[in-house]
Amino acid sequence: MNGTSLVHSLLDEAVADAPASVAVRDRVGAWTYTELAAWSHAVEVVLARRGVGRGDRVVVQLPTTRELVALFFGTTRRGAVFVPVNPAMKAFHFDSVVANAEPVLVITDLDPLWTEVEAAHGERIEETQVDPDDVAVLIYTSGSTAAPKGVIGPHRQVTFAAGAIQKVLGYRGDDVVFCRFPMSWDYGLYKVLLATLGRSEIVLADAESDLRLLQRMREVGATIVPIVPSLATMIATLAGRETEPAAPVRLFTNTGAALPDSTIAQLRAAFPGTRVVRQFGQTECKRITIMPPDEDDQRPGASGLPLPGTSVHILAADGTELPAGDIGEIVAAGPHVMPGYWRAPELSARAFRRDETTGEPRLHTGDYGRLDADGYLYFEGRRDDMFKRKGIRMSTLEIEAAAMDIPGVRAAGAIPPSDARDLAICVETELPPTTVLRELAKRLEPQKVPSLCHVVAEFPLTAHGKNATKELALLVEGARK
Repeated sequence: MNGTSLVHSLLDEAVADAPASVAVRDRVGAWTYTELAAWSHAVEVVLARRGVGRGDRVVVQLPTTRELVALFFGTTRRGAVFVPVNPAMKAFHFDSVVANAEPVLVITDLDPLWTEVEAAHGERIEETQVDPDDVAVLIYTSGSTAAPKGVIGPHRQVTFAAGAIQKVLGYRGDDVVFCRFPMSWDYGLYKVLLATLGRSEIVLADAESDLRLLQRMREVGATIVPIVPSLATMIATLAGRETEPAAPVRLFTNTGAALPDSTIAQLRAAFPGTRVVRQFGQTECKRITIMPPDEDDQRPGASGLPLPGTSVHILAADGTELPAGDIGEIVAAGPHVMPGYWRAPELSARAFRRDETTGEPRLHTGDYGRLDADGYLYFEGRRDDMFKRKGIRMSTLEIEAAAMDIPGVRAAGAIPPSDARDLAICVETELPPTTVLRELAKRLEPQKVPSLCHVVAEFPLTAHGKNATKELALLVEGARK
């Protein structure tokens, strides 16, 4: 595992090892590791001239391009805190982020700053003394149900997490990482770090047209493709219509939600020899478990083993540790656990705790799962996903998985019952609702079959490609009126 504890030092080590290798590519062009490092130094110069110092927050709401990667590394070089915000975030939540972060600099228009960076290209200033415990990034949640909260990412935890993931996934110098996700999401941000650790090339593709997706993957020679279920379904569907040879993808890495078995099968059929890697994690510790790539077709339903150097515990409501097979709260422990939420001590105290015996930092995820006898984690659902109906405890995830098993269903989201409505499901399909419910009855126990099915033409997703649960519930309520 890499021993470097500073984010920008990962880039410096890549420059020493592979100076002429392509580091980052976007729609406009590409930079080598040497070029990327030079631009990051120019960013550092400009930030210093603008009065940005160690510990200051820099809020950046920009598309994910090469320049954003340089801004990231240049900000950490300065000892400042990089605060990436999704360009799609609305003013209401953006204002909340700014109020919480209290930045000294807010960048929503690249041109004025980048003019200064171009003028400073080739310059350097005296190296800022940065401590591994200094904050490198603040990653804010999307704020879909409440005000966004900022997860604190110190250099030490961020670099440990990236190094531990790299040890399992093994990015290589000949890899091309095709990333559709913005750096405002930790999934996209860490792909930059993983590519740097592997001396790989990352292609920033979140601006690419859906219709050109497979063509672009072929053009750049994509070998690693991070996915979420909605993107995986799109890729599988498009690949099923193509006659052109597939891109040489060796790894699809999934997070966000479990992939349906049918989608996994489609990906394997369309991309011969590929591995579909299951993962589970939270921004609050980045990653919790990864299924070893060479075991991708084993232990159906498992989301893998804990990261190297970390551990996973399953706790009962009273805090006692449960034996293998029992379902309880998933608690992650180790050097990847972040210190808390920015300026939110009460929220932090609930989620981030110390083991009373060892003092080890622990993240109480609020998610539920079980471990098997060999230590593999099985995710059973989030606190909001689990509910009782007709005396039976169940999860929206198992209902959604059953719906996705129905041929012709492209997306599915289950909505737990409320005081005014019974269990419902939204699906994107051409099938009539009665057919979907009949097929679900073949796959689920009677108590788990929804009483209502609502068909939508286009499935609502969050900015990160996950089910937009709140919007789904509103669609169901609207359909009942």
